[in-house]
This record gives sequence, C-alpha cells and structure tokens, in this order.
Amino acid sequence: MSIQPSRPPRRTVLKTAAAASAVAPAALAAAPQPSPGRPGDFDFLSGEWRIRHRRFLADSKTWDEFEGEATCRSILGGVCSVEELRIPARNFSGMGLRLLDVERAIWVDHWVNAKGGVLTPPGVEGRFVNGDGVFISDETDGATPIKVRGLWDGITATSCRWSQAVSRDGGATWEDNWLMEWRRVGA
Repeated sequence: MSIQPSRPPRRTVLKTAAAASAVAPAALAAAPQPSPGRPGDFDFLSGEWRIRHRRFLADSKTWDEFEGEATCRSILGGVCSVEELRIPARNFSGMGLRLLDVERAIWVDHWVNAKGGVLTPPGVEGRFVNGDGVFISDETDGATPIKVRGLWDGITATSCRWSQAVSRDGGATWEDNWLMEWRRVGA
C-alpha cells in the first residue's frame, strides 16, 4: 500500500469525538473539543529516546518489529519541536518538524527523510485532546480517499506512544498500521 497525500493536500483537525473510533483511547471520547495549540505542548518529547517500532506490512499481513532512537528538542520558545529519528540497523534517519501556527492555534507536522533531504509539504495538523495529541489528514490510497491519524498518548515523564492509523470509512473506524513505544534514555 502506498499512501500518497491528496492533491492539493487537505488537512483537517479532529473536531468532535464522533470522528474518533471505538478503538481510539477513552480520552478522545471524553473531550469533544480539542484545546488550542500552545507553545510547549511538545516539551514532553525533549530529550534522548529508545523506540520500539511495530509497522504493519499489508502485503504480507504481518508486523515488522525493529528498534530505533531519537533526539528531540523544543526550540523557539516552544513553538517548534525538532525530532531526529534514527534506525541504525536499517541505515535510516529522518527529521520530524512540528510547528505551532500561533495564529490558528494548531500544530503542523512536517517530515524530512535523510535519503531525499526534502521537506514534505505542510503535513498533518492537530491539537491536544485531554493530554493526547490528535493529528488527522485527508489522503489517498491509490484513488481511494482515506484519513490518516497520528496519535501521541500515554505521555509520562519517562515514556510515550505514537501510533498511526488509517480510516477507510471517513473516521468511523481506525486500523493501526504503525506503533512506536518511546522510552526515555536513563529512565
């Protein structure tokens, strides 16, 4: 499966709990309106991390599991979060760049793969709902419209989780296809 952004990329934000599925965390169902994005929302991510990845391989219907690491910093007074992701065993690295659009009070996520060195177009947009970061985008799988959700949850001082899920029914149900369990180095 090759998921490609729609042309032009249209990005949306979770506006009601009804858009979250039954498999979404309970926190999403309890808060129908997201809070406005604020400087420092991603400060929890600053530091050194070890990451356990589980990525679903649709072609073989199996999960691929591997280890990674990341270094993250909050800069510009908390309106920017920079993540350097590394997967040494696969000779892979990339950079996540999360920027707070202060005027709209919404976070915009960008990505750079080190092999290409090109910043993706404005990425997934989102906000925090009851402490969980919920980011939704409208994309396509071939010619089929889909929604893609990135979710930051389980946030503590020493751990957090990022997951990606796809919805083929407008957000009524979600299917996880990537899970990242983050553990702070030294914790």
